[in-house]
Amino acid sequence: MKFLMMMLALFLGGGTAAQADDWFEPQRGSALRRNLMDALRPHAWWNLGKPVEFVVNELRVSGDVAFAMLSPQRPGGGAIDPATTPMALRQGYAPADVEGLNMEAFYVKSGNMWVVVDFAIGATDVWWAAGGYCADWHAVIPEVCGG
Repeated sequence: MKFLMMMLALFLGGGTAAQADDWFEPQRGSALRRNLMDALRPHAWWNLGKPVEFVVNELRVSGDVAFAMLSPQRPGGGAIDPATTPMALRQGYAPADVEGLNMEAFYVKSGNMWVVVDFAIGATDVWWAAGGYCADWHAVIPEVCGG
């Protein structure tokens, strides 16, 4: 995923590591990181079944907005079988139609808590690069919002 982010930055012109100055990644074990994961966890449970933990590929926070790119798994690193997930059994999710179970999510801070505003599981495209997200999340996805 980091490679994809770098390629998007180069493709859109001028994306560099210097743009990362507008956002930061919360440290492992920090309350902020835990709060962001906990905000997404109910969505993961509903779609993937319990329990779920996340491998963080990207986690960006700027002010009251955040963006995450995560790989959900069972505790201890166990793989999640897409065919047996609640979203496959309940919603007709077809594992062959997606690229794994990676999750991306946009957050906003509401009062003292973080809220997931939009998310996707197994997206086959860079859905979050759509221009509509740039108005609110430019600080955490500058490489797709024109710097």
